[in-house]
Amino acid sequence: MSYINKLCGKGSAIYFTQSKFQNPMSFPFTTANTVHRLWILFPVLIILSYGYGLGALNSSDVTNVGAIINFNSRIGKEQKAAMEVAAEDFNNRSKTHKLILHFRDSGRDPFRAASAAEELIKEKKVEAIVGMETWQEAAQVADHAGNQSKVPVISFAAPTITPPLMQRRWPHLIRMATDASAQMKCIADLVSAYHWKRVVVIYEDDGYGGAVGTLAVLSEALRDVGSKIEHRLILPRVSSLSNPNWVELEELLKLPFIQSRVFIVLQSSLSTVTHLFRVAKKMELVGRDSAWIITESIVSLLDSLDSSDMSTMEGTLGTKTYYAKNTNSYAKFQNEFQTKFSEEDNSKPGIYALRAFDTMTIITQALRRMTSNSSTSNLQELFNTLFNNYTGLSGKMYFKEGGVLLYSPKFRIINIVDGKTDKELISWTPEVGFSPSLVNQGTNSSNGVGIIWPGNVTSAPKGWAMPTDEKKMRILVPGITSFYKFVKVDWSRQDSDEKKFDGFCIALFKMIVSNLSYSLPYEIEARNGSYDSLINLVQDKTYDAVVGDITVLSERLEKVDFTQPYLESGLSMIVPENYEESTWLFLKPFTWQMWVVTGGILIYTTLIVWFLERPSNPEFGGRFKDQIRTATWFTFSSLFFAHREKIYSNLTRVVVIEWLFVVLILSSSYTANLSSMLTIKGLNPNVTGIETLKRTNAKIGSDADSFILNYLEVVLGFKNSNIIEVGPQYNVDDFKSKRISAAFLELPYAEVFINQNCKGYTSTAPNYRFGGFSFAFQQGSPIARDFTKAILELLENGELKKLQTRWLTTPEGECSNNATSNTPESLSLKNFSGLFIITSVTSTLCLLLSLVILMRKRQQQEADQGNASPSPSDGSLWNRTVRIAGFINQSLSIPKGAPSFANVEEWSSPLRWDYTSTSNTPEHPQAFMEPAQIEFIPQESIEQRQ
Repeated sequence: MSYINKLCGKGSAIYFTQSKFQNPMSFPFTTANTVHRLWILFPVLIILSYGYGLGALNSSDVTNVGAIINFNSRIGKEQKAAMEVAAEDFNNRSKTHKLILHFRDSGRDPFRAASAAEELIKEKKVEAIVGMETWQEAAQVADHAGNQSKVPVISFAAPTITPPLMQRRWPHLIRMATDASAQMKCIADLVSAYHWKRVVVIYEDDGYGGAVGTLAVLSEALRDVGSKIEHRLILPRVSSLSNPNWVELEELLKLPFIQSRVFIVLQSSLSTVTHLFRVAKKMELVGRDSAWIITESIVSLLDSLDSSDMSTMEGTLGTKTYYAKNTNSYAKFQNEFQTKFSEEDNSKPGIYALRAFDTMTIITQALRRMTSNSSTSNLQELFNTLFNNYTGLSGKMYFKEGGVLLYSPKFRIINIVDGKTDKELISWTPEVGFSPSLVNQGTNSSNGVGIIWPGNVTSAPKGWAMPTDEKKMRILVPGITSFYKFVKVDWSRQDSDEKKFDGFCIALFKMIVSNLSYSLPYEIEARNGSYDSLINLVQDKTYDAVVGDITVLSERLEKVDFTQPYLESGLSMIVPENYEESTWLFLKPFTWQMWVVTGGILIYTTLIVWFLERPSNPEFGGRFKDQIRTATWFTFSSLFFAHREKIYSNLTRVVVIEWLFVVLILSSSYTANLSSMLTIKGLNPNVTGIETLKRTNAKIGSDADSFILNYLEVVLGFKNSNIIEVGPQYNVDDFKSKRISAAFLELPYAEVFINQNCKGYTSTAPNYRFGGFSFAFQQGSPIARDFTKAILELLENGELKKLQTRWLTTPEGECSNNATSNTPESLSLKNFSGLFIITSVTSTLCLLLSLVILMRKRQQQEADQGNASPSPSDGSLWNRTVRIAGFINQSLSIPKGAPSFANVEEWSSPLRWDYTSTSNTPEHPQAFMEPAQIEFIPQESIEQRQ
């Protein structure tokens, strides 16, 4: 009975009991009837029982999650498949909890997404909402669902620029999206790697200004690498186009004044970007000189295109967020995803699918924690905790201020080749940049990883509308220049005549063009006007470049791009000079100090020679004045190596040798310096400096068509009334007529002027420097960089110097003796101070040594006579000095009437003079004389005696 009650329920049991008590005698019949009825009701009972259990399960163990996506986009389809895979995995593993997804289509409409969120919360009782492909959708859903219903919202989109109070405004919003700022920096580095200075940005108008933030971030990133956005091309939405042939798009792509050929497509729908490339290829904007870059949101849409649509994008570069594909979890997810997403040709999951899967995985983990821990019921807090330090298929993440970010975002550069987007080149990270070098990847195609650019070329495009034979480069030259040697225009010839334009700048331009690695068709036109007006014509893209003697200035640099300066520039002053005819030119080789010291050394040497030679040399005998005359003549004649006197003392020989060395050095230096002064005529400028000109209110000349005119007045402080505008070529008549006292020219002009007017004018070194002479091109033109490289090569190999000499230097012979050369300076005492010190010290040492010898000889004589002088300690200092002086005077005294001398010391020896022997032989009676009486005997007396 109890078994039947359990099996059939209370209703059946009651029915059975009533039948039994009503007719107990009919039990067999009643029992058979009841069993028959029970078999009929059993399936109904089973269904009712299952329905009752399922209802109980739904009320306690099921979590509803809303998903708002775009059903019509490739990204939305991938997200839907990925979330379904994650939900099925969870439901298959969990026996106590079920996850049900409720999908709604947003159609990329923010208001439609907000309406869907309200419907999911009210009718489906969802506990979380995920999805939202655009930030506008996410913001609307966060306002209506998160702020009002306190339902956590996880969006797959985020604003490019995060507002400072964003988390306070949307506390229940979690953003899980690509770091847009990092992607824009990656694109900027890509632009910088190929030296593209100007780009054209293209994006589709979504009606909500969604690309404004991305555009601002890209502009800042480009500015950091020295590039800028030249033009913004906003594409209309597909629904707003009235012509199905996209005629309006073709009109937008007509860029007559836009030279840049680097196109960056920020955002667009699949249909719009497809037609964009079709029209661009038709208008020849997808060619060998162009480069196209697309962002990750567009790359993710391309897998569903057929080969015909992809062929128009051949050579395009794109960015993709890097994620690991070699893990077991990714392989498992890919198999399940491809099974679910089999309707597409390319069913490989992208980064958007991986993020959707990671998001649903976090949700399922939160549900498990809520089931196992009844105390944790706040789903928002669980999401915030689980998203931090979580490693999913899309990478390792961290949670910061309501956003889920990758620890180290990495992007891959892809190249569309053969209608496929799976050719990945290199990776980029914010910390390192490109690794390896992107330029090497672009030029190296031997290993199969080289970039294929639009037009099926392997060399990197210039990214610029390069000149062709049909559309040549328009070169502008000044019709009137300061000096015709730089640019000369023969107006009598036709514009097509190559001989119409001549000069140093034209020759340099042609030399550079011939050295370029590519053909550069051009045509030259001349126009009169100021140089600033010529620069403005390049700025407004009327002409492509200005070739001439253009000075690089900061104001001009804001308008055009300059090449490397090919000539140095600075402010130089030209003044007339007068020839100096000096009567005392022969004294100028030495300074007056030098002449005084030389005379002093001469007198000092004369006295030393007289003192040393007087005791032993008969030629220095006689009266005192005769002795001084002889010594002076001897020393002075040695200046010309004309002395004839004989010397006897070895000490004198040392002094004379040193003196002759001094004489040799002085005479050689004097001769060399005087020769230079006589060869190079000295000129004295009429004006010594700028301050003199301003103080005397002198008239100065300046080119009327030059910035120098303003520079003289504003910077140097000249009065406007004192500045005279002179015509081109700077006629010297302005100087001769005293109309101007000086002329201020740029350094190259000054050099040409001095070369043409060798006599009578001089130039000062430029104390004020400028940027130099250069060629001007449109801003962003890659040709300017190629010209800079060519100019540097010409500077390094000396070809530019040869060209400068040929055009700007006067032929040899006309100005070989340039009067403006610097006159040699007079030789000063400092140049010979060492020499004078040596000779003075040598002479003084010889003098002291001679005195020591005389003192020793005097003591020896007194000792021999037995009448020794007192010791040095005897007497006072004055007495000793008097005795020494008396001895010296006695030694230098000569007997009257005879040119003899006494006491020939052992340091003396005759040169060509003979003297008597001092041997003690009878033939020489002088040996028996007293030492004080020994005299030299003249040669004639000796010969007579013999």
